Amino acid sequence: MSPRRNHPHGAQRPAERSQESGVGGAGTEEWQGEEWVVRPIAGAASAKHYRCPGCDQEIPPGVGHVVAWREYDGLDDRRHWHRACWNAKDRRTSKVQRSRNAPRY
Repeated sequence: MSPRRNHPHGAQRPAERSQESGVGGAGTEEWQGEEWVVRPIAGAASAKHYRCPGCDQEIPPGVGHVVAWREYDGLDDRRHWHRACWNAKDRRTSKVQRSRNAPRY
């Protein structure tokens, strides 16, 4: 009996995918006329709280999300977004509307 495979036939293995893009799982997207590097983060990989710039809510540890930064900016300018907020970034208004009870930090 041959060993079990966790990937479909013909699919790339994770090591092959990470070597193609330079950063594990990262890709680029164009947004507002600029190239952005977008990297998905698994929930188990996050160890601290982040604030999503899309909705201004916290991303608690253990929740999968997306890290995005402009291609020409350094890694210090990375921003952590909820996946849904990143996907809806074009449909959002320019100013985030907070509820009265939302903390301002």
